[in-house]
Amino acid sequence: MAKKPLELLTESMFYTLMALLKTERCGIEITAFIERKTGGTLKIGPGTLYTILAKFEEVGYIEETKIEGRKRTYRIASRGLAAYRDELARLRRCLGDAEKEEL
Repeated sequence: MAKKPLELLTESMFYTLMALLKTERCGIEITAFIERKTGGTLKIGPGTLYTILAKFEEVGYIEETKIEGRKRTYRIASRGLAAYRDELARLRRCLGDAEKEEL
């Protein structure tokens, strides 16, 4: 069975949406949030970030709110919030299953 586009979020996608949960951010602010939140274990380069942002905007997960020169600011849309919550629930189920099997 074929997956729907963005049915599962990658780690980078998940943290990108997380960065937009409480406030609007530009790309540099999203990158800084992710590095800070993960203690530097996840670093997203500009190519990856802007590919994610373009895809998210295309599917309605985020909305561009402001453009100042080359700086673009984004906010999470209701569809993106639903995708984030779905992924969070999936990850919790995975973690729960793993904990039940732990030695």
